Amino acid sequence: MDRREGAGRYKAMQSIMEWDRSRLAYRAVKRTFDIVFSGAVLAVIAIPSLVLAAAIRIESEGNPFYSQIRVGQTRPDGSLTTFRMWKFRSMYKDADERLAELKDQNEIAGAMFKMKEDPRVTRIGRFIRKHSIDEFPQFLNVFLGQMSVVGPRPPLPNEVAQYTEYDLQRLAVKPGITGWWQVTERNLTGLDGMVRRDLEYIAKRGPITDLKIVVLTVIEVFTGKGAC
Repeated sequence: MDRREGAGRYKAMQSIMEWDRSRLAYRAVKRTFDIVFSGAVLAVIAIPSLVLAAAIRIESEGNPFYSQIRVGQTRPDGSLTTFRMWKFRSMYKDADERLAELKDQNEIAGAMFKMKEDPRVTRIGRFIRKHSIDEFPQFLNVFLGQMSVVGPRPPLPNEVAQYTEYDLQRLAVKPGITGWWQVTERNLTGLDGMVRRDLEYIAKRGPITDLKIVVLTVIEVFTGKGAC
């Protein structure tokens, strides 16, 4: 990619961010929904979360909760933001250390790592990953304003380091727990497919689109369709 093309991609991302900031009504509705919905979910899952955390701890030693530094929405000046994202732990506690030995078994193209029969995943982990239950603690990230219910998934810093200027456009809006990619091609495509779907969402996002994605996600949580 030459310098002019890179500048064009950056200008495109700036345009997305400026358009997003200009949509005050949509942003207000979206943030209100995020606060109300995430607050309700956190209240409902409070006791079940304690039970699940105990079960995770009994099966494998270590903290039942797992956190990672993720990249959030790009600032207006183009710099990256980061935050600590939470999950229920679905892998053994040495999973990060064992990743290097599994890199050559990555089943998707691009900066992400996916492996259907990942040996680092626990028995409980397989179930909660299939039904996306491991993602539920992220409603705290939503409540705090670091994420939205709907938006592109927040990537790892090492993944972003491999992004092209085109890929970086998906970071122009606040990341989410679920998005267009998750309910269409989740785990069926690599980075290119994810970026394509995320940019499709960014181009047409609105209250109706967000509500549709939430409904489709609820269906997937119960069916386990598309999860890995």
